[in-house]
Amino acid sequence: MSAPGAHELVRRLWQYCNVLRDDGLSYPDYVEQLTYLLFLKLADERGDGVVPSRFAWRSFASLDAVAMHRAYGEALAGLGGERGTLGLIFHDARNKISDPAKLRLLVVDLIGETEWLGLSADLKGDAYEGLLEKNARDTKSGAGQYFTPRPLIDAVVDCIDPAAGEVILDPACGTGGFLLAAHQHVLRRHPRLSPRKRDHLRTKAIRGVELVQEVARLAAMNLFLHDIAGNADDELPIVCADSLAVPPAEQVDVVLSNPPFGVKGSVTYAATNGSGAAEALTVVRPDFWVRTANKQLNFVQHIAACLNEGGRAAIVVPDNVLYESGAATAIRRRLLENFDVHTLLRVPAGLFYAAGINANVLFVERRRAREGALWVYDLRSGNRFSLKKRPLRADDLHDFVTQYGTPGPAGRAARAETSRWRRFAHAELLASEDVRLDLSWDVSEPESKVVGLARVDELSAQITADLERALEHLARAAP
Repeated sequence: MSAPGAHELVRRLWQYCNVLRDDGLSYPDYVEQLTYLLFLKLADERGDGVVPSRFAWRSFASLDAVAMHRAYGEALAGLGGERGTLGLIFHDARNKISDPAKLRLLVVDLIGETEWLGLSADLKGDAYEGLLEKNARDTKSGAGQYFTPRPLIDAVVDCIDPAAGEVILDPACGTGGFLLAAHQHVLRRHPRLSPRKRDHLRTKAIRGVELVQEVARLAAMNLFLHDIAGNADDELPIVCADSLAVPPAEQVDVVLSNPPFGVKGSVTYAATNGSGAAEALTVVRPDFWVRTANKQLNFVQHIAACLNEGGRAAIVVPDNVLYESGAATAIRRRLLENFDVHTLLRVPAGLFYAAGINANVLFVERRRAREGALWVYDLRSGNRFSLKKRPLRADDLHDFVTQYGTPGPAGRAARAETSRWRRFAHAELLASEDVRLDLSWDVSEPESKVVGLARVDELSAQITADLERALEHLARAAP
């Protein structure tokens, strides 16, 4: 029998979710249980002894339903106390499938039916990514809430062009989409890597940080299925931690990130503690420029601190980062004064899995730019996307990638303005009091000047989305 394709695997895996929904399992719960079982099955097929035998696949896979249910629960509890990748994937793991017969159906008829080791890393990885994307489409909250569309990820990575030997970081990595795309980009551009560089790419080049344990688990499994793993217990590609809590231990060559949206966090990050007395829920980051509780602004500051000299970043940011006053203005000014803020891609609403989110991708390099300029590409005007009726496709971003051209100052010097593609001198932007970057114009008029900033409907959509998230938090907190 021929090996199934990625789409067939996703279809088969998702069919079982409908069976388990009757058992009270949510979509994220189902993906979580699949993660545990896939990892254990793959480890069993490899026979490398990574999983202690008392917790391994064979410790429960051949048992009857009741015994399997008990042994599987014990295995999850035991694996959560292990170190390294095991500890990351199985931390606080527990069996959420209450019906023993349905667990056995999943173990024997689905996971156990396939020889996973015989499938290519691309096939296993693409199937798992497809599962995560389907989970994101069908889930209104949780891990997939802001699952970045793959065509947008691929376009951004092509523009940034990570190279062999570089270290690539995502400080808010979610399920690892940017990291995987960067890894595949390097392999595609350099198919004949030396064994040393290939080992570096597999074990040292990819670094992700994720705050939410459940999401870090999914990211670790996603990378594991693509054969990306650390080479020691303390060198895991994914770390579950708060990126903003401390300054970066080392600087990197490339940062690719879609930080969490949401205007306010519960913690304020400050350059100093001002009065000298520690304030409740205030973290001092001496490398930050301004004090704020705004998550997106703090991630922009953090990413700037993560870049080494000459390092480059692409950051997904909501509209408010481009136009807010106060701390946002100070951060935009510092970026323009100390970095080459060279490209902004304005994307339409409907690209992210939450209503009313208008996003942009900001491209920066850690270098001073002489007579620098910000090039703005307006993909937003006249375009509407939706998850089902008109999903974003690679062709929608082809013109932007073409206009972006060769990375670096030389490539930017060759750019020419079009109806969607405009140049704004840094000096002109810095001369304005608010240093606003939410620049727009009438794309139907090639010679039109800037005619407006953030539109009322965009502001309203952002406010609505923030209120909806606040209500969700209140509902979850209610007894």
